[in-house]
Amino acid sequence: MTHRKRRRILIGLVAGGVGLSVVLFGGYGLNLVSAVDRSAYEDLEAFTNVLAIVRKNYVEETETQALIEGAIDGMLGALDPHSAYLTPDSYKELQVDTEGSFGGLGIEITLRDGILTVVSPIEDTPAYRAGVQAGDQIIKINDELTKDMSLIQAVKKMRGKQGTQITISVRREGVPRLIDVSLVREVIKIRSVKSKTLEEGYAYIRVTQFQDRTSNDLDAALKKFGQENGPLQGMVLDLRNNPGGLLSQAVKVSDLFLNSGMIVYTEGRLESQQQKYFAHPGGYTDIPLIVLVNGGSASASEIVAGAVQDHGRAVVLGTKTFGKGSVQTILPVDGGAALRLTTAMYFTPNGRSIQVTGIAPDIELENLPEAYTAARRRHGVREENLRGHFDNISTPSDTPDDSPDDAEPQALPEIDIKEGELGKDPQLDRALELLKSWKVFQTTVAEAKG
Repeated sequence: MTHRKRRRILIGLVAGGVGLSVVLFGGYGLNLVSAVDRSAYEDLEAFTNVLAIVRKNYVEETETQALIEGAIDGMLGALDPHSAYLTPDSYKELQVDTEGSFGGLGIEITLRDGILTVVSPIEDTPAYRAGVQAGDQIIKINDELTKDMSLIQAVKKMRGKQGTQITISVRREGVPRLIDVSLVREVIKIRSVKSKTLEEGYAYIRVTQFQDRTSNDLDAALKKFGQENGPLQGMVLDLRNNPGGLLSQAVKVSDLFLNSGMIVYTEGRLESQQQKYFAHPGGYTDIPLIVLVNGGSASASEIVAGAVQDHGRAVVLGTKTFGKGSVQTILPVDGGAALRLTTAMYFTPNGRSIQVTGIAPDIELENLPEAYTAARRRHGVREENLRGHFDNISTPSDTPDDSPDDAEPQALPEIDIKEGELGKDPQLDRALELLKSWKVFQTTVAEAKG
């Protein structure tokens, strides 16, 4: 069974919170039930009885289809945060190709404890320019409360015709009142690879998402550096706030910096879900490399960071990543709907599951003062904060939070952090320092290891 092109809901905001490693399968219908032992469905009699009672006695007339869809949605929602029932409309949206152009606001959203929460704004979008921040809780959409609103319902309300206006009201740590953010919907064109020269001989490449041309664009950027500046002395690969994307592109990007060995493997219940991906000779295996990550680095980003870290190919710098280590498969069903079902977990070359635990950087360095990092610990969104997440089997699931959620809001000081800009990005500044003293740094690390 081969992996086909992964697709996602491209509507300006992405339900589910993070970039999902998704596999599409065709040719499946509700006749799959016939392949399952019918005795397993004897309890369906209770469901049909409840369905009949509701239809007969509920205060308003109800449509059977709506009730059944609600029941299916509840069943899948009880499994884990990333499994879901896709209505025909949602499935059509999911089938929009990941070519980096779509309409909407430009935010990645999820549900945290039943509250619509921003995972991260996407660069160069209305939400990003308006100052929407990771961790913002969306309380209202055009004056309508979002309490008990599903992701799909919220998505539909925030979508709209290009050029139309929408106002979202957000709650932010350290701000005592709701913040009203007025946005104008527009077609979002995302350039997944951005590059520039830090200093002569040192390159900076930021990957914002893993789209279908990411590896080609990254390769082209590196070749351009070589043609214009000669051999590179070092590079920074910035994966901060990258929510993920195509699994195949995570493999190809990793392959650019590795010349052999495993990149990632997946494990599931079925044989088709046991997949292994390997590096090939060639690429940019001699350039000193530092990878920047943070709590917004998820899924495909974690595959890349974990692969180069396990092979000792790069130094990972920043803060612990999101911790999204599951793979979703899209299974179409009759009537134009589909199931998005978690079918496998992925592992780094050394056998580490990043589910919940994420990738811990080799050098941990925050970009914010302590007051902000404390707020992030209380209200930042990671896989472990999502209701019903899978635990990492090697990690206790009841790790205490050292920052109580009921702490009083505090006014936070103004800061001038601009990621990707030297002098205003402490993590990037540190990365360049390490690259410029790479030989000394590597010698120090080798001596420390023994």
